[in-house]
Amino acid sequence: MNVALKTRILPAGEAAVAAAASCLAEGGLVAFPTETVYGLGADAANPAAIARLYQAKGRPAFNPLIAHVGDLAAARRIARFDTTATLLAEAFWPGPLTLVLPKAADCPVADLATAGLETVAIRVPAHPVALAILRAFGGPVVAPSANLSGHVSPTTSAHVQGDLTGRIDLIVDGGAVAVGVESTIVGCFEQPMLLRPGGLPRAEIERVLGRALAQPPADPDADSGQPLAPGMLASHYAPRTKVRLNADRVEPGEALLAFGPAAVPGSDGAAAIMNLSPRSNVDEAAANLFGYLRALDTKGARAIAVTPIPNHGLGEAINDRLRRAAVGRD
Repeated sequence: MNVALKTRILPAGEAAVAAAASCLAEGGLVAFPTETVYGLGADAANPAAIARLYQAKGRPAFNPLIAHVGDLAAARRIARFDTTATLLAEAFWPGPLTLVLPKAADCPVADLATAGLETVAIRVPAHPVALAILRAFGGPVVAPSANLSGHVSPTTSAHVQGDLTGRIDLIVDGGAVAVGVESTIVGCFEQPMLLRPGGLPRAEIERVLGRALAQPPADPDADSGQPLAPGMLASHYAPRTKVRLNADRVEPGEALLAFGPAAVPGSDGAAAIMNLSPRSNVDEAAANLFGYLRALDTKGARAIAVTPIPNHGLGEAINDRLRRAAVGRD
């Protein structure tokens, strides 16, 4: 790939939507906002474009991608929906929920995007810019987070620029995202399974289903085999600075990522301090998580100490991302 590629940046609007749809149709790579994080889009039916996307991100090709579509009718053209999948789609789409479903017989999504699996991950995003681009393009768009693979996901266009300028064709700047963590992924298998916690809390899904979600089998070698869905690699979402979880004090040379109003011992000597939510709100913390990790990663600290975060609501997704950020680094 030509690393000297000129990356255009356009403010969200009709001209940007038209440019994005045209770029996708020509096999280009377009970063755009969704309600969760910024996605890096490519034509889901174009293997060459998908290969460019993997290369631009440095993403392993055994890690499948999520296909984004404009509505449920478009989703039915690429996947088979049973009663459970239909129930969840009608309840939560557009929104931060990805469903892993059996491919339709004539599924147009390239095998490279599904990593050769017989299933496809699919969602309808709840962001006006994303939906406008999808509808203008007219087909499924694979769109993993618009960052270098394994790095902290982007919640602003500036984050995308920092990772991917010169690697992709176009960035559509729609401002900061609302949710701040990636979509929740549910596998619609014999038993509905929570594959990745995310922007839709588990409790809301279980309320609609009327039963608990199954858990995927524990796999201590998760990075050595093929994941069932995107975002399941053990080491992921990571800043370059090592992350220390459940910190009850700040050690010399560390930066502090706090949660809540309580003072943290040792914070007077912290290299930097950011608080995900001084009022202990997990939704606010989720929106701030990736941006604050990126900011602390620039402070030259020897580690980022993270205070405990409750596991309810979006706290489950926050703790999932922090555990993956800390793998091999704490």
